[in-house]
Amino acid sequence: MSEGEASVSGPASGRVPATTSGPALGPAPGPAPGPAPGPASGPVSATAAPAPVAGEGGRSGKPGTPGRAPLLVTLILGSLTATAPLAMDMYLPALPEVTRALGSTASTVQLTLTTCLAGMALGQLVVGPMSDRWGRRRPLLIGLGVYVVATALCAVAPTVELLIAFRLLQGLAGAAGIVIARAVARDLYDGVAMARFFSTLMLISGVAPIVAPLIGGQLLRVTDWRGVFAVLTLLGVLMAAVVWRKLPETLEPADRHRGGAGEALGSMRRLLADRAFSGYVLTGGFAFACLFAYVAASPFVIQEIYGASPQTFSLLFGANSVGLMIMGQINGKVLVGRVRLDRVLGLGLAVVVTAATAILLMALGVFGDVGLAPMAVALFVLMSAMGITMPNTQALALMRTRHSAGSASALLGTASFLIGAVASPLVGVAGEDTAVPMGIVQLVAALVALTCFVGMCRPWGGHTNTGTDDGITFRGRTAGAAGGPGAADGPDMADGPGGTGGPGRAGGSGRTGGPGGTGGSGGTERAGADS
Repeated sequence: MSEGEASVSGPASGRVPATTSGPALGPAPGPAPGPAPGPASGPVSATAAPAPVAGEGGRSGKPGTPGRAPLLVTLILGSLTATAPLAMDMYLPALPEVTRALGSTASTVQLTLTTCLAGMALGQLVVGPMSDRWGRRRPLLIGLGVYVVATALCAVAPTVELLIAFRLLQGLAGAAGIVIARAVARDLYDGVAMARFFSTLMLISGVAPIVAPLIGGQLLRVTDWRGVFAVLTLLGVLMAAVVWRKLPETLEPADRHRGGAGEALGSMRRLLADRAFSGYVLTGGFAFACLFAYVAASPFVIQEIYGASPQTFSLLFGANSVGLMIMGQINGKVLVGRVRLDRVLGLGLAVVVTAATAILLMALGVFGDVGLAPMAVALFVLMSAMGITMPNTQALALMRTRHSAGSASALLGTASFLIGAVASPLVGVAGEDTAVPMGIVQLVAALVALTCFVGMCRPWGGHTNTGTDDGITFRGRTAGAAGGPGAADGPDMADGPGGTGGPGRAGGSGRTGGPGGTGGSGGTERAGADS
């Protein structure tokens, strides 16, 4: 660490994951070296956006974990993030058959998709705080168990009304896998290492939207729509068994929340009060709306407007998913660690805005009758750019907190699903014969995402922030968490004699802190020490 860098409230690398249940991830390495003392450069705001750069955070975020998660753990977390596309996309080819079998209408059967999506959005708000209080394994296993039961009930639903209700329950339970996978990643990693890991998860979970409709279509050749849910049930049982045997607990008891719903709500309020965190949540949500608009409108745009066959649409859909996966790997292997994360995110958002603008102009006929190829290229560019925006948005948001990763993950997921769910129906307001609504929704969502990023996250700041709830580490300067007595960590800042800053911490012994305010014998941080 260079001169002028300091840390507050413990080492920046994080904490040791608990192994109270499940297998351990690996032997704990030796203690991380303490931060070098250095002069402060004055008070700073705790709401500035993080800007990790090369060499910063490029390791496992917690001592006690290996340099990277074991391959099986990575595969498990990737599979958990694929819960949503599997539950949604494998069922899509069966919608017409469900309509006929249950004697319903297409609009009513489509509610089975809407309720599942809403359940996944709302379920994350419940499961995320639960995982901060009880650890990751218990809520995840309970969620997977309920998911299996709900999916089995979908397979035997006698009416469309019951199918809608069971799909809601399926979505609520399936949210556990999505939100806890992100929280576990935050437990294991920090900084650019976390961004790389999210790119790896995207590679795994990105396969699901490609293969799920194909699997569903092939299953319908040998069974009916109920058989699709039976297969989803078996997959849920398999996932629960693997999690039970192989996924370790990653949140140690000392870091778990002890309060009930009040503490969970307070944790979310503190997160949302952080302007940069809220900015990343909104940025990710509106960027995700571009993806949802594509998923909702592309079948009609490609097939009805441009006259492509279902096979051609499937190939284009798969190609776009592959582009997203490839860019995710370029993000994790090439960009992250060499370029600041906020600059990478800004680049991705700029590409999304450019592609959405081109899509809208082509839909309006500004360039004449361009045909399918240019539109397909623009959609490919837009979807590929998601491989840059999505993992970095999640990583930068989760870097704002250490002790509330579950709640932070819940807010991220809920915002993405809810904003996406609102945006999706808008692409059809003008009917199936025009792509203009899709272009408008995508461009507006992309511009709002870029505005939230620039206006709330303030990526031009020249400092690094890697947490909000237990001390904030800046490049070249240090600020206490919330500035209160003891900075919410007790009078010794959890570091024993000398605190964590050593002599001269937060501006030296003479800086407005009074006796003992800047690294005295007990490290006590009195009110005003960080003013």
